Amino acid sequence: MAGHSKWANIQHRKGRQDEKRGKVWTRVIREIMVAARQGGGDLSANPRLRLAVDKAKAANMPADTIKRNIDKATGNLEGVQYEEIRYEGYGIGGAAIMLDTMTDNKVRTVAEVRHAFSKYGGSMGTAGSVAFQFRNVGQLILAPGTSEDKVMEVALEAGAEDVIADEDGAIEVITDPAAFEAVKDALEQAGLKAEVAEVTMRPENTIDLEGDDAARMQKLLDVLEDLDDVQEVYHNASL
Repeated sequence: MAGHSKWANIQHRKGRQDEKRGKVWTRVIREIMVAARQGGGDLSANPRLRLAVDKAKAANMPADTIKRNIDKATGNLEGVQYEEIRYEGYGIGGAAIMLDTMTDNKVRTVAEVRHAFSKYGGSMGTAGSVAFQFRNVGQLILAPGTSEDKVMEVALEAGAEDVIADEDGAIEVITDPAAFEAVKDALEQAGLKAEVAEVTMRPENTIDLEGDDAARMQKLLDVLEDLDDVQEVYHNASL
């Protein structure tokens, strides 16, 4: 199955994360704390926490920082309590946007999100207004030049739902969230390392934006991602 080009968007996102390493750490710490609080501090029994710890290691977070935040979340140390809230809205050209936030002050968070949408050409929607346009999946994206046949053989054998060759040569593997870790492990054992490996909200369809519209949409997404309480930004724009 053929898909849209994602590689440029991925490289842009990774570049911004490299520029804002401190912000990446803050997001990962919040994810670790919420995952540990909800599912316990045992990595072997908590898939969400395992994924958060993998993200922390990929961001070069020290092991003692990871452990300290797990301990905070599980009550061994005193820490802040975060609440998860999802916001939905529209960007340039009617593109759908969803934000996952973690906050200790939802009044502040909703005000900041609403301000960013209105200032940069978008509009906030109500709960459920765009969520139906996304699906919760495991997603692994491998760099252009990777053997599609090898990825397909390994991934489908391990339980993947689909393998998609994107326009730019990147290969995208889609899984049910429950099969994500098994597929990721199988690919790694076969020597196939994904550049992106996450459980995410994937758009069912995309909206193509070019020129000024693409630039305005990218600006809106960048501003939303920079908000302190925003963990993830999902959208269906192909820029």
